Amino acid sequence: MCFVRRQCAKFFVFFLLTGLFLVPGTVVLPARAQAYQDLAQSQAGSDETPTPAVTHNTWTAGTPIPTPVWGPATAVLSGNIYVVGGSTTGPGDSTAAVQIYDPATNAWSTGVSLPAPLLGPIAAVVKNVLYVFGGSANISCSPPSADVWAYSAKTKTWVSKAAMPTAVCTPNVAVINNIIYIIGGYNGGNALTTLQSYDPATNTWTEQASLLSPKQAAAAAAIGKTIVASGGYINQNGSSTGDTEAYDVATNTWSELKPDSSPRNAQCFGGIGSTLYVAGGSQTNVNESFKLAKDTWKTLSPMPQVTTYPASATYKGKLYCISGEAAWMGTMLNNVQIYQP
Repeated sequence: MCFVRRQCAKFFVFFLLTGLFLVPGTVVLPARAQAYQDLAQSQAGSDETPTPAVTHNTWTAGTPIPTPVWGPATAVLSGNIYVVGGSTTGPGDSTAAVQIYDPATNAWSTGVSLPAPLLGPIAAVVKNVLYVFGGSANISCSPPSADVWAYSAKTKTWVSKAAMPTAVCTPNVAVINNIIYIIGGYNGGNALTTLQSYDPATNTWTEQASLLSPKQAAAAAAIGKTIVASGGYINQNGSSTGDTEAYDVATNTWSELKPDSSPRNAQCFGGIGSTLYVAGGSQTNVNESFKLAKDTWKTLSPMPQVTTYPASATYKGKLYCISGEAAWMGTMLNNVQIYQP
């Protein structure tokens, strides 16, 4: 207790400035002192495991796929990469098998098989439903299929949907505003310039503006509201192109972009953010990125293993290149190559 009023006033000012107030059973530190204590505690560590640093422009390996396959459809459903159909042999015998890779656990499981075996189909996911388009029962893609299958992980069943206007094998796919675009493909004799859009909500098809040049087994992805398509076969003789073009959904028009200096087909590819990544394909391990906003290509760290017709998917900022062949009609591969941009 203060017996002198001036002394009480001094003590009150001191306590006010330092923030040190004593309440029975508690100790409240001054703001600055509390900050130092919090910093010391944070530096001392915590029970949480620190997030590992990301090493960019690098490749790592995942658990090998149980059954090697080339030419499958691939898409991400509920955090898992579905590898659907394709061929399990070099000669091209098609399969209906579904193999599922979980990136979180780096483990494989078996899914519900397709109603029919398919080689060279394409897949996309809209509102937690996996859609599979086209393909063929044989390596010649003759005849190609117009079938559309939809799979729900909730019901674990496949159901048939409205057939494509144009049957295609080895096309490409992109999704914008929940509309699925099927890009180019092969009809058993020629590469195509068709662009077919599918609305899952109404189960209907619309034929859109044609590509500027034919493409099959190319690379494609939605970059924002624009579809970028690059490379692929341009004729039945197997010639590859580096041609790159963009489709504007709002205007239903295609425009030319800077071509890839490494013409190729059957590559691993995917869109991550504002960039299209293209790796391997047609006996090359070249890995590149394309920036739509700058219309520029950039060479990146090469793919460890040359791969053609692999399963391709992007998930949480990484490109997954699964299985495929070392060369056309060559050694079947079971590896999982993962690229971190």
